[in-house]
Amino acid sequence: MSAPNSAPSKAVLAKLTPVLTKRWSTPDAWRRDTYEQLDGYLGLRKALRTRPDELIQLVKDSGLRGRGGAGFPTGMKWGFIPQNDGKPHYLVVNADEGEPGTCKDLPLMTHDPHSLIEGVIIASYAIGAHRAYIYVRGEAVNAARRLRHAVTEAYEAGYLGKDVLGSGYDLDVYVHSGAGAYICGEETALLDSLEGLRGQPRLRPPFPATHGLYACPTVVNNVGTIASVPFIVLGGADWWKSMGTEKSSGPMIYSLSGRIVYPGQYECSMGITLRELIELAGGMQPGHELKFWTPGGSSTPLLTADHMDVPLDFESVAAAGSILGTTATQIFSDQDCPVYATFRWLEFYHHESCGKCTPCREGNYWMMLTYRRILSGQGTHEDLDTLLDTCDNILGRAFCGLGDGATSPVTSSLAYFKQDYLSYIEGRSAPKLSGKELVGAHR
Repeated sequence: MSAPNSAPSKAVLAKLTPVLTKRWSTPDAWRRDTYEQLDGYLGLRKALRTRPDELIQLVKDSGLRGRGGAGFPTGMKWGFIPQNDGKPHYLVVNADEGEPGTCKDLPLMTHDPHSLIEGVIIASYAIGAHRAYIYVRGEAVNAARRLRHAVTEAYEAGYLGKDVLGSGYDLDVYVHSGAGAYICGEETALLDSLEGLRGQPRLRPPFPATHGLYACPTVVNNVGTIASVPFIVLGGADWWKSMGTEKSSGPMIYSLSGRIVYPGQYECSMGITLRELIELAGGMQPGHELKFWTPGGSSTPLLTADHMDVPLDFESVAAAGSILGTTATQIFSDQDCPVYATFRWLEFYHHESCGKCTPCREGNYWMMLTYRRILSGQGTHEDLDTLLDTCDNILGRAFCGLGDGATSPVTSSLAYFKQDYLSYIEGRSAPKLSGKELVGAHR
């Protein structure tokens, strides 16, 4: 598909549904007074007049699913929290956005932090939590500053602290900056990090719903998930379900990057296709034709130009053999090499492996070396079998999803682009790496 060099059609433009992004372009949208002028904290006032169990049911009825990658039903997760158990309950927001290509939470926290704070208060009230934590990726310095400023403003206005808005409900919110470890995006590793431990995934069961932060019932949700809650409270479940598809309701922020004219964030009803997203983004860059793309970040199996009309919702993408994930849509052209792209992703996963389990720690290391050999023109046909065998020994055997995610680009690129691998092995493609990079390769 080449660049259309024309404005998007009305039918495609109609699929733009700015909800979470509607305030982003407003000057000083990150300030409380601006936020309040744009319906800010109205959802909270309404929620505090509602029983917690009714709020949980409302979120269930809306069909809201996690925006962090797994797509788990949010209301169901909240409903797992035991009631009247005599233990403290906690809400933890996973803002450790770090997967290659994923970049939708960062602008939300930077441009509209109060939407997240309001969602945190409503969610905490619904699950009976009196302390909430927002775990921000360490490199997101500006976003963390904005969040901390928003928390201070919320305390000053009586939205946080003792007796929130005279409701008798108390809540304290803490913004915690991590140290930049991708593994802490895994919810149990995040909890360990919050507790001051080394960020490593925990064995499950028990699950965070009963044994989370400080061994107490805990809900861990993504930034986009929690920021959606005030809109659902104000608009209602039916309004939320009017966008998206039957099983994947609401709008989604699609992060488009790569060989397109206008990369950026596009909030659309779920079920939009890549073809339509590329049209919204001004088409492919001149001289480029789509070759492969990721629907949800580097840990999701690659798709090809043959999948341009797959609806981008949880069920349809899964049926096409991939995962919607974080909707980090990285777009590559015929001038990009799927072998080299996979190698660069593997370098990331090898570097970010916490080392706790053997399949991920050793598997990613040896696959990275194999890719170096192939890309330097020293690969063999047996290397392709070795890659698949290694993936088979990682998938389902790693301690957490990092290992599984690392296999996705390997197996999918071999399935769709085996000839690109063979071109390096059989000498038809010039090496992208020098043989020197194989010497002294270390962990």
